[in-house]
Amino acid sequence: MGRSRRTIPEELLLLALDPTTGTTAQPQSLDLGLAGAQLVELALAGRIAPDGDRIAVVLPRPTGDPTLDSALELLRRRGSPVRAVHWIGGPRLGLRQTYLSHLERCGMVHAVENQMCGVLPTTRYQATDTAVSRQIRARLDTAIRTGTPPDARTAALAALAHSVGLGKHLYPGNEGRSSRSRLRDLIRHDPMGGLVAHAVMDVQNGVAGQAAAARRSQPASAGARPPGRAPATAAMSVVGQSPQVSEQSRRRGVTRAAVRPSLSH
Repeated sequence: MGRSRRTIPEELLLLALDPTTGTTAQPQSLDLGLAGAQLVELALAGRIAPDGDRIAVVLPRPTGDPTLDSALELLRRRGSPVRAVHWIGGPRLGLRQTYLSHLERCGMVHAVENQMCGVLPTTRYQATDTAVSRQIRARLDTAIRTGTPPDARTAALAALAHSVGLGKHLYPGNEGRSSRSRLRDLIRHDPMGGLVAHAVMDVQNGVAGQAAAARRSQPASAGARPPGRAPATAAMSVVGQSPQVSEQSRRRGVTRAAVRPSLSH
């Protein structure tokens, strides 16, 4: 695979890189997007193809890109088509850092070492070749502005940008609302990009749903009580009595009632 142009994972990462802070927007969902972007790039290279909601390897020959070839080999080892949502939701530790380091070696970004609170080491990345980033952004802007169906690469990039939540980063505020809507609409122009983008969103929704279900299934703590019912000690304290005093009063009342002569005679 030639290196005259950036791969879709690289383009997605450059779109997400904030030139002011040197950090990436939507870091958690971006990791899912990068895994999905690898699938799109492999499909454009003719190595994989969609099979319903699954991904099938059609040509296991290496592309020449080490990171993509690693993903291709993992897909090949599965032996059968894998669901896109399962692939994207799998562990992809260090994928974002792998691409950041690659962009640094290519001279696209520059790593800036720093410390958080003067103690924790941090690394921020500043774009050094802003012309490429501007070209990537211009492709999206043109597709959004003109409404003309874009090429498969731009359509897939738009679909992934929407799926990871970059719309608000690229087109912020109320003035960017229509652009964000058009960005979402570009999903339909590339079948593979659309499949992957929906899988990314499904994984995000599934993770959120599982967390909510886990919170609902947690048993009540030992000291919990039904809502709306005050504890007995609190109710007694309202009238200025402790539980011991109230119990003694109750017993004295019972004793007096037992010895009180009947009025029926």
